[in-house]
Amino acid sequence: MSPETPRDSVPPIASTVRRTALLIAGLVLLTACGGGGSASGGEARESAADGFPVTLENCGRTVTVDAAPRHAVSLNQGSTEILLSLGLADRLAGTATWTDPVMKGLEKEEAGVPRIAENQPSSEKVLAEEPDFVSASFESTLGKGGVASRDQFQELGVPTYLAPSDCTGKDNTGSSDGSRTVPLTMDPVYTEVRDLARVFGVPERGEKLVTALRGRVDKATADIDASDATLLYWFANAEAPYLAGCCGAPGIITEELGAKNVFDDTHEEWPQINWETVADRNPDVLVIGDLTRRSQTAESAEKKIEFLESNPATKNLDAVRHKRYVLLSGQAMNPTIRTVEGLERVAAGLRSFGLAG
Repeated sequence: MSPETPRDSVPPIASTVRRTALLIAGLVLLTACGGGGSASGGEARESAADGFPVTLENCGRTVTVDAAPRHAVSLNQGSTEILLSLGLADRLAGTATWTDPVMKGLEKEEAGVPRIAENQPSSEKVLAEEPDFVSASFESTLGKGGVASRDQFQELGVPTYLAPSDCTGKDNTGSSDGSRTVPLTMDPVYTEVRDLARVFGVPERGEKLVTALRGRVDKATADIDASDATLLYWFANAEAPYLAGCCGAPGIITEELGAKNVFDDTHEEWPQINWETVADRNPDVLVIGDLTRRSQTAESAEKKIEFLESNPATKNLDAVRHKRYVLLSGQAMNPTIRTVEGLERVAAGLRSFGLAG
C-alpha cells in the first residue's frame, strides 16, 4: 500500500543525470538496448539457448531483457520478497520501501541485500547502485512523484517491471491510491511471480512457488463458511484512517472466505473514512495492519488497538467490545505473495471467534 509513503529528498532525474554523468555513461553501456549484463562485466552472458532474450507484456509496455539480471534493484517490499522467495538474493544490488519485517523464512536472504532506503529512495540513490533491472509493486513508485518514471529508466537502458496487480483492472490516474474497476484476484500475483522468474532465468522456481501458494489458499479456504461475518480492514492513520475498499487485496481475502467487507460499496483502494461512519457499519471483526514503518499515526497494531478502545466513536463497536482483532502485516494487506498469509490469518481468526463454519 502506498498512502502518504515518505521518501528521501528526490532531485529531478535530469539533474541527477547531470551530476552523475560518468556513472550513467557506464550504466548505459552496461545495459544498452535494455540489456541485463553482469555488474562487473566479467560474467558470461546467457545465450539464446538459455531462453534469452526474454520479452514480456507488462502493464501496457513491452519489456525486453537480453540476459538475466545480476545487479537488480527492487523498489518495494512486495517485489523484493518475491525475488527472495525465488532464491535471487545474490542478484539484488539493493531494495527499498519497507513497511514490515521480512517474510518469515527469508531473514537470512534479506540480510545480505543492501537497504537503499527504508522508504522511497531518491533516483540518485537508485542509480548509484548501477542497476541492470528495476522492479516495483506500485505504479506510484515508477511514476510522477516516485523514484523516476519507466521512460526515464528506459532512456538509461534499464528495463523496469511493475506488478500487474497494480495495473490490472485498476485506475491510478487520481491522487489517491487508485480505484479498482474490477475485483482483484490472485492471478496477477501469480503472473508477477512467473514473469520475474522468467526474467531471471529461473522459470521452474516460479512455477514451484505458484503451486505452493495455490496449495496454501486451498488449505485455508477448505470447508469454511464465513457468510455471516462482516469485516473492516484498517491499514494506517488514526485521524483519517485508510480503510480497505471492495476490490483490492483485502477483497481477495474476503471473497475467498465468503465474508463481507463493510465498505464493499467503494471501489477506491484505500479510502479515508471517518470513524462515525465505521460505527454505523459496526463490523464483526477488525483486521488491523501491524506496521513497523513510521510515517502515519497509529502504525503498529498496539497503537491502533489503544486508539480503538479509547476513542468515543469506536470503543463501543462490537468488534472492540469483544476484542475480535486479527493482526496482519502491511504486506499481507497488499496484493503480494503475502496476501495468502493474510487469508490464512483471517480464516484462523474467524474460526477462533466462532464466526466461520
